[in-house]
Order: sequence, then structure tokens, then C-alpha cells
Amino acid sequence: MSLRLSLTCLASALLLAGCDRGADDAAQQQGELAAEKQALSGEIDRSFAGELMPAVNVSDPAGNTLNLGALQGQPVLLNLWATWCAPCVVEMPMLDNLADEFGDRLRVITVSEDMQGAKRVEPFFAQNKFRNLEPWLDPDNDLGFAYGGVMPTTILYDANGQEVFRVAGGYHWDSEEARAAIEEALGK
Repeated sequence: MSLRLSLTCLASALLLAGCDRGADDAAQQQGELAAEKQALSGEIDRSFAGELMPAVNVSDPAGNTLNLGALQGQPVLLNLWATWCAPCVVEMPMLDNLADEFGDRLRVITVSEDMQGAKRVEPFFAQNKFRNLEPWLDPDNDLGFAYGGVMPTTILYDANGQEVFRVAGGYHWDSEEARAAIEEALGK
């Protein structure tokens, strides 16, 4: 077995272990998402502050690439998620609203760690009609490796590409605490 295949298998196992997927029922209905929202338990962690954003390429379903390391000059909220991760799915509308609220002051980038890439992500985006989020893909799980495999993981970087804080696990991005932490970081 090649080293890359072994690492991909390991990343998949870590990503699966890091997500509280809930029951194996059919897809959640919108009413069920509201109840799920109460179970988000992630907390802001500043212990990695100062680390640089990794220079990893992500792509969109059309094959366009984006090098995350080249995004310096604007604060970035980077979210790693997957369609099979219940807390990730709950966060997405909140992140879309956050991107709308902060506008040009903050770029919100959601990167799917789904191994089937666009096959899973495009229908999810079409169904949810996000106004501000773009469907970036990381099918090789390079970012999943870089951040320890917990889904979702969200990292705020300042305009210099340095980490301000991160949240491992689901988080209430529509809370006053989230907005205050982002405002504080943008005010630097």
C-alpha cells in the first residue's frame, strides 16, 4: 500500500472519529437542525495564535484553485466541514449569515473534506442556496491532516495570515460571543 493511500485512510478515520454524526437516520429536516443547534459545544481556543495559514491549494467544482497561503491582506475565517457531519451542516447557514454581516471586512471560506468532493458538495450547496459561501474542496484531506481531523474546525486568521483563534467542533457562529471575538480580531 502506498504511503499516500495509507495517509488518506488514516485521515478518513480521523475525520470520521472527529465528527458527532448522530444517528444513521435519513437526512435531517430543517426543523431537526434547530434542535441540533443546541448541541454545539465548541469553544474558542487561542493557544495556536500566531501560526501561519498553511499554503494548501483547494479547488472548486469547476477545477479553479485557491492557495490559502496567498490570501494575506484580508482576515479569513476558514471552516473545514463535510456533508456527513451534523454539526458542520448546522453551522453552514450561520457562516453564510456571518459572511453577509461582515462583508468585505472578513472572507469566510468553507472547505469540504468530503472524499467524494463535488459529487456531494454541489447538491448540498444547491439545496441550501447559500448567498455568500463558495464550495471549496479538499478531497485529499490536506487541511484535515493539518488541523488534527476534528470536524468541524474553524480558524480565524488576521490580514497577515496569522491565526487569531480556532474552534474545534460545532460552534454558535450566530452568537454575540462569536461576533465579539471576530470584531476584536478585526479591530487589531
